Amino acid sequence: MNDFFRKFSRKVAKFTGNPYVFIIAVLTILSWLISGPIFNFSNEWQLVMNTITSIITFLMVFIIQNSQNHDTKAMQLKLDAILYGIKEADDELIDLEDMSDEELDKLDKFYSLIAEKKRKHIHATIQKRRK
Repeated sequence: MNDFFRKFSRKVAKFTGNPYVFIIAVLTILSWLISGPIFNFSNEWQLVMNTITSIITFLMVFIIQNSQNHDTKAMQLKLDAILYGIKEADDELIDLEDMSDEELDKLDKFYSLIAEKKRKHIHATIQKRRK
């Protein structure tokens, strides 16, 4: 079941991300708006579009989330493999997605300080070369 849903989600997400599908959606809305005077802008006329869009939105949330989860997991595994293969890399960075927000904040501050020191060093080096 999981494999079927994953394949289905990927195909639907790819299909609905197509510019032509967007154009079809816009044309559908325009035709609904144009048909308003024909149906005297009745409650049923509004209910049809509200119901259709609610159902589509509800289902698309799950499809998009499944695709996003799959892509994110694949990307994390690729990054973990790269970190594992680089001898100078910090092994603690592997599986960061399993850390708490507080742990991630601490690492962010730590690496932000390193980046700031590196920027200052680069800036100083550039200034020396200009002289």
